[in-house]
Amino acid sequence: MAWSTQQLADLAGTTVKTVRHYHRIGLLDEPARASNGYKQYKPAHLVRLLQIKRMSSLGVSLSQIGAMGRADEKPDEAIRLLDAELADTIERLQRIRAELAVILKHRAPLDTPPPFGPVAHKLGERDHALVTVYSQVFNDDALDDLRQLISEPDDYEDEFESIPEDADDATIDELAGHLAVAIRAHQDRFPWMSDPVSAAPRGKQFAEAVIAPAVAELYNRAQLKALARAHALNQQFRSTAGTDASEQR
Repeated sequence: MAWSTQQLADLAGTTVKTVRHYHRIGLLDEPARASNGYKQYKPAHLVRLLQIKRMSSLGVSLSQIGAMGRADEKPDEAIRLLDAELADTIERLQRIRAELAVILKHRAPLDTPPPFGPVAHKLGERDHALVTVYSQVFNDDALDDLRQLISEPDDYEDEFESIPEDADDATIDELAGHLAVAIRAHQDRFPWMSDPVSAAPRGKQFAEAVIAPAVAELYNRAQLKALARAHALNQQFRSTAGTDASEQR
């Protein structure tokens, strides 16, 4: 008994296109041909086609099926590998569902990084862009700390947001002094903020390459100057505090 390609496909509950694809990628052996040139499939071809269909229905990719060979070659190893991959897939899907639940609960934009869903309503366009960048740089603990800060009132947010591009030095210095106090409080509360690279798993070079251009583009000239002067004030403060502590000892 021999079957045509259409008959084989019908018997296996698949399509001629699928059978031909399996031939092209080497999953299904080509059958012998009759004198008229038509393919003559045998029961072995049907068995193999059904095996491929079964493994595919279990989530095994075609490339994996090809690498595994026949189903009776080291079946335990193949099953353990498939089970581990399915476990990873289930975990990933559960994580996605949890993230979607947060997004729905807080009506956050779909592109909001996972840790910031609960505070999405407080994020302006620039802050949304910044936390998106930060989510690629900092570890989960650091992102949780940033979310906590965003959720709290900020005494100097309005002052920082409203400073114009052409603000004079006196105005920038005043804002810098206020920011220095706030930044120092944040660093005392979350020590990693004194050394942000310590919370950047991909290292200093990556962190700087990602954050620096984003900050430079998203803040105006006066804001950038105020931030730079605030950090300089904090360095001076901590240096002086360290010197005083040494003298007291």
